[in-house]
Amino acid sequence: MRQTASIRDYDWWLLAIVFSICGIGLLEIWSATHASRLAGMQWRQLSWILLGVVAMLIVSRVDYHVVLNRAPILYALGVIGLIAVLTMGHTRFGARRWLPVLGQFLQVSELVKLVIILTLARFFAEVRTDRLTIGDLLKVGAFTAVPLGLILLQPDLGTALVLVPAVVVGAYLAGIDWKHAAVLLLAGAMMLPIGWQFLKPYQKERVETFLRPEEDPRGSGYQTLQSKIAVGSGGFWGKGIGRGSQNQLGFVPVRYSDFILAALAEEAGFAGVFVTLLLYTALLLRMIQNAQRAKDRAGMFLVMGVAAMVGFHVLVNVAMVIGYMPVTGIPLPLMSYGGSATMFVFLALGLVMNVRLRRFVN
Repeated sequence: MRQTASIRDYDWWLLAIVFSICGIGLLEIWSATHASRLAGMQWRQLSWILLGVVAMLIVSRVDYHVVLNRAPILYALGVIGLIAVLTMGHTRFGARRWLPVLGQFLQVSELVKLVIILTLARFFAEVRTDRLTIGDLLKVGAFTAVPLGLILLQPDLGTALVLVPAVVVGAYLAGIDWKHAAVLLLAGAMMLPIGWQFLKPYQKERVETFLRPEEDPRGSGYQTLQSKIAVGSGGFWGKGIGRGSQNQLGFVPVRYSDFILAALAEEAGFAGVFVTLLLYTALLLRMIQNAQRAKDRAGMFLVMGVAAMVGFHVLVNVAMVIGYMPVTGIPLPLMSYGGSATMFVFLALGLVMNVRLRRFVN
């Protein structure tokens, strides 16, 4: 093995997939905003992508073992950041989720997702038994519940839910007993009625609308119905980029962000969506391959945590766009407009590259 990794050791196939997805996103952001007061958003998104690439390269060169050793400190800083959001954060659309930093609004919860991946990878890697004990599961639940609860208080149910798949995948790979899993699933099901009581009125409305959107087509059901209309009207080949009526006339809600896939479906049709989802599938498979080739358990858990969160983002966003899940505000990775979300993905990809590069270093 070599003493240092070189530029050719990067996963160039993974990067090609990432930049292809980013390119589709930039094109659709332009299409969705070029004829409106939001024109030019694609350039701001491009700047976030370029900044993300720089951050990814920096993270990829720092040994992930060093980062994992600092996981408790990063966890503490993440919790402090979430508390700061609740006390002095910027409020938008009735939610307090952003901290003003250097003239920009930073969504701290996006970075906390990365911290949770690191914390879980460190914990599961240190478990030396074939099966997780109840004590192990309680510890995982405890340190995950703190940031999850703080995120729910913002309120941001979508981001809070994204933490769950990293825990589930990590526990499965670490060796959770099926009896323990069954008990946890039963306990979770029993907690649903209690959790319902703590939801905000608009969150309850979203769930009820998901079940019956046609009952309020101009109110709470508007987003879901307009999204489904856009998806259905695209047909197989679509109406052409920049020619989708639902998209260009602004009927598709937040068409440059949460519902960007609906805009793409109208303008590029089934064919365009199929290619896009194929790219996401290839991205996830490539990450899983890197996890399988990691030199140690810590690297494997790290990459699988990233894959779990990215995959959950894609699954929920796609299901939301076609009306199979309630509207949660979870963006489509690398495509949806947004600085904090874009930075999270590239920082996470930096960790994936980091694990890959360590294979070539003594």
